[in-house]
Amino acid sequence: MSQNQVRIGVVGATGAVGQSFLKLLEERQFPASEVRLFASKASIGKTYSVLGQTRTVRSLENETDFSGLDLVFFSSGDEISKEWAPLAAKQGAFAIDNSAAFRMSPDHLLCVPEVNGNKLQELSSPQVIANPNCSTIQMVVLLNELQQVENLAKVTVSTYQSVSGAGQQGFDQLDQETKKETVSHPVFSRPIFENSIPQIGSIGANGFTSEEMKMILETKKIMSQPNLKVSAFAVRVPTRIGHAESVWVEFDKSVTQDQVYSQLSQSDDIIFEADPTQFHTVQDAADKNPVYVSRAHQDLDSPNTWIFWCVADNIRKGAALNGIQIAEKLLPRF
Repeated sequence: MSQNQVRIGVVGATGAVGQSFLKLLEERQFPASEVRLFASKASIGKTYSVLGQTRTVRSLENETDFSGLDLVFFSSGDEISKEWAPLAAKQGAFAIDNSAAFRMSPDHLLCVPEVNGNKLQELSSPQVIANPNCSTIQMVVLLNELQQVENLAKVTVSTYQSVSGAGQQGFDQLDQETKKETVSHPVFSRPIFENSIPQIGSIGANGFTSEEMKMILETKKIMSQPNLKVSAFAVRVPTRIGHAESVWVEFDKSVTQDQVYSQLSQSDDIIFEADPTQFHTVQDAADKNPVYVSRAHQDLDSPNTWIFWCVADNIRKGAALNGIQIAEKLLPRF
């Protein structure tokens, strides 16, 4: 870790991802000389201990809020990011944005450091850097390892995503349904308790949901493979934190078990279980940084295709940690 001291801001500091940002700053001893916390007006005046100092939450009220900052993390939704992230960059800070506002913009880098972190060095000046969708992040970490074995021809994924992906309202709906209370502000189209909902986001004319389209388009952009065939199906399940995925990966050529297992076993970014009778669950990944991969096996009828079970903490690796890792890659600039 660089010892350079940087000045940072966290927008949406009181939310689940914002709180994870603060926790990770402590855990990784991020070299910040100043931390400014921003949230909605309802949170003004709240205090949090960050890197050994008490920090007070302020609101986004004027154009001087980001002056003097080097990095600003955004985790407050598309509309706030659209308004304020470009302003932070204009005032001289790299804006690392967790919303979907800039992900597919051709003018903005969509970054998973393990996959395309080298592109951060190509940025000539402070600008908005997009953090990908949580379910995309864990999958491309896996795909990046697999393409070291052989070129990828096609990826098919089915996700099983926790209620935390919908924010605090997701937690509230599950908790209220579990207690058989009236749901005050339902965020899911159907009851989630003891249920599975095959819809995350709106359903488009092509039959895919907005969540599925994020995975399809973001994967191609992050991996710089616009012609890679990707298909996705996203399901909301009644777990609290952690996303799981079944991933079918078709290679250009047939690969051996030794090749696949060896590559995954030596990865610094993946915890791989080689025993096909053992597997990870979202509970294993809870509050952990790596992507967990297990049940890796070859498809019976398609020898070029391998199947993987992939789980990760969607709040950590799927959001805050990825943003922190982007920031760590930028540290040498300061």
